[in-house]
Amino acid sequence: MANIIVVGTQWGDEGKGKVVDLLAEHADVVIRFQGGNNAGHTMVVDGEQFISHLVPSGILQGKTCVIGNGLVVDPSVLLEEIDYLTEKGIDAGPAKIRISERAHLIMPYHKAVDLARETMKGDKKIGTTGRGIGPCYEDKATRRGIRFSELLDPETFLERIEPILDDKNFYLQNYLSAAPLEKGPIVEQYAVFAERLAPYVTNVSVEIDQAVREGKQLLFEGAQGTHLDIDHGTYPFVTSSNTVAGNACCGAGIGPRAIDGVIGIVKAYTTRVGSGPFPSELFDDTGDRIQEKGAEFGATTGRRRRCGWLDTVLLENAARLNGLSSLAITKLDVLGGIEKLKICTAYQHKGKLIEHFSADLKVLAECTPVYENLPGWDEDISAVRRYEDLPENTKNYLRRIEELTETKIGIISVGPGREQTIVLENPFE
Repeated sequence: MANIIVVGTQWGDEGKGKVVDLLAEHADVVIRFQGGNNAGHTMVVDGEQFISHLVPSGILQGKTCVIGNGLVVDPSVLLEEIDYLTEKGIDAGPAKIRISERAHLIMPYHKAVDLARETMKGDKKIGTTGRGIGPCYEDKATRRGIRFSELLDPETFLERIEPILDDKNFYLQNYLSAAPLEKGPIVEQYAVFAERLAPYVTNVSVEIDQAVREGKQLLFEGAQGTHLDIDHGTYPFVTSSNTVAGNACCGAGIGPRAIDGVIGIVKAYTTRVGSGPFPSELFDDTGDRIQEKGAEFGATTGRRRRCGWLDTVLLENAARLNGLSSLAITKLDVLGGIEKLKICTAYQHKGKLIEHFSADLKVLAECTPVYENLPGWDEDISAVRRYEDLPENTKNYLRRIEELTETKIGIISVGPGREQTIVLENPFE
């Protein structure tokens, strides 16, 4: 038996969806523990692409999928996703998808506030997706959120929404110069959501604990990446929840003694969507080539991702914060054909060498990356299925990542398909 956490080590978009889909074959339960529908997981199975935003990737493997209490959930998006999966012939019924009664609801006013704030900020905007994630987490922290348990009780839901909506409308109109929202349509719409989602809602902590007692294998998946963590990321250019492995326990309702390992997903280079510091970012033809070959567009937003060389200052930070037991390298094939590869091993700032990721955004913005050069490879590795068959320069690149991060590599992805994976170590075996 093993219970494993999968986290992103960079700024998200590392390929967690594919790795979770791959590992879900060996798990009994797949649990999402934080975030909302601002993240998207893209999976390719038998040549067909699937994108999930809330439902854990394990649904494609027919596993029980849990939406933990650490999530903020837009019920309209969740139902669209359930319907989408059902249309694809995938069982997305209440027996397969479980929703925590403690998970918070994204309300229309959260999205209205989110969009209005970004409009007001203009050039200084954070780059939020406008899906109400941040405002919903705000209300959770100030004890003005609405949870699924309250959604299912019409009387309680009405009592909760009335004072909150009055407050939000005042803020929307008088500060953000945005249109107010009417209570009636919201109440009617969420009553429909409640009726459809009621069979899915449960005490997931109890169900997870029972699964552990029965010796089942659990796979916990996070959204975004370590450096978008509200505490440990490039604040304020972060998401509104804790993305690191430690939050898997809090966001699912399970104790840390149940966890056996943490896999960190690492893209073979570095990308970032939206604003914020990015020391190893490329602004040349190589950056454009990586962006185009890697199809670097956000699964949720469609925004072009910023691309740069692999940054092991970031990875060292992620390895420490998450207590990584192994790495999964993704999109390694994208680097094929580049004559000289670079790995950022430190930063220079005003004559000082920086080897650990700084909390000071001004320092990060002024840093110059210190690079180590490695020879590239010309071969197309997308059809390689054994580590031994990889080009020697590819293996040297991988070995150097292990040395710099002091973390072994257990999985290597050489393409988007499930079969385009080299598994050196299965954490469930």
